[in-house]
Amino acid sequence: MRVAMIGTGYVGLVSGACFADFGHDVVCIDKDAGKIARLKQGEIPIFEPGLDALVERNVREGRLSFSVDAADAVRNADAVFIAVGTPSRRGDGYADLSYVHAAAEEIAGLMDGFTVIVTKSTVPVGTGDEIEDIVRKASPNADFAVVSNPEFLREGAAIEDFKRPDRVVVGTDDERAKAVMNELYRPLFLNETPIVFTGRRTSELIKYAANAFLALKITFINEIADLCEAVGADVQQVARGIGLDKRIGNKFLNAGPGYGGSCFPKDTLALVRTAQDAKAPLRLIETTVEINDVRKKAMAGRVADVLEGDLTGKVIGVLGLTFKPNTDDMRDAPSLDIVPALQAMGATVQAYDPEGHEARQMLPGVAFKAGPYEAVEGADAVVIITEWDQFRALDLDRMKTLMKSPNVVDLRNIYRPDDMRARGFRYSSIGRG
Repeated sequence: MRVAMIGTGYVGLVSGACFADFGHDVVCIDKDAGKIARLKQGEIPIFEPGLDALVERNVREGRLSFSVDAADAVRNADAVFIAVGTPSRRGDGYADLSYVHAAAEEIAGLMDGFTVIVTKSTVPVGTGDEIEDIVRKASPNADFAVVSNPEFLREGAAIEDFKRPDRVVVGTDDERAKAVMNELYRPLFLNETPIVFTGRRTSELIKYAANAFLALKITFINEIADLCEAVGADVQQVARGIGLDKRIGNKFLNAGPGYGGSCFPKDTLALVRTAQDAKAPLRLIETTVEINDVRKKAMAGRVADVLEGDLTGKVIGVLGLTFKPNTDDMRDAPSLDIVPALQAMGATVQAYDPEGHEARQMLPGVAFKAGPYEAVEGADAVVIITEWDQFRALDLDRMKTLMKSPNVVDLRNIYRPDDMRARGFRYSSIGRG
């Protein structure tokens, strides 16, 4: 099938490359001419394991191309995906739909014959109706259907998630659109992937509800971790004990500094606003958002506690800045709250992250180092914020020798307290009282 993908951000680029790998003819479109030029040269603008090879292969085999001009791609497409950003609107937390609306207006004037317009961007309930109205007003005689097809991609594992998903959700009541979507995802039938057809509004809400539930689960275990510290229990054993219950499951039960990233913060906030407007407030999610914001800001205090409350003139080594490993995404990363708080307390911060290049512009005053051992050298304390694999097997004896004082604050619980103390570290972690 012929696919036009509007937007070459994280969702658009991964989805376009994977559809091409399924055998479809895909054109990825973006207004940013520089970005398209770099993509044509094989330069991938985001870090996602395996994406560079996937793009290179499908470009070479003629199934994937890039363009700043949507005209031909949309005119020839069986399906046009809208995969543009929907960031939180500054000031009120609502999803900013300006890019989605602009894409709909552009598509309206370019379609030729029956076209399925697919919303891949995460959008509030009712956005599909708005897109339909925009297109119908701009092109009254157009033959089209608007479909919701939310993405459930985890950064760092996005290709696997697209090709072997738990489910594919499609929101439409149009039989022709169902046939197109079934054909697009036909390669997944071999894996017996459930294709869940729903109404469009239901599909839009499924995406938000899924992210809100996962955010709630993270926040729950973080609060249990605080209780564990107060009563002398171990949150990791608690998480294992409840996670073995199949009704609960063990995923998203890792205590830490709070959730961040491109989805959970903005999606929980947007869902809260939608619910408030509908006069059906989601108090659990409102509380989740509040607790998470407070938690991220409070993490610097754990470092201060290790140094007896005084960070004036202290050197803090930070390992990991991105919101999670295997991504370069800094959006709402806990480090963006923790590092400035450390600096405000009088500390000098030196840091290393394998892919956190954006942090250089977002965290002024930080000394960025070339590796983990350079980041810990001369430090009064080291704080682990992101659990990159290379931080899981550090040479602890070398690390201790390099540090000014052997204080470690492990916000991801990647080391064992007894081992760290046996090596002479003053070790603090999350929820292991």
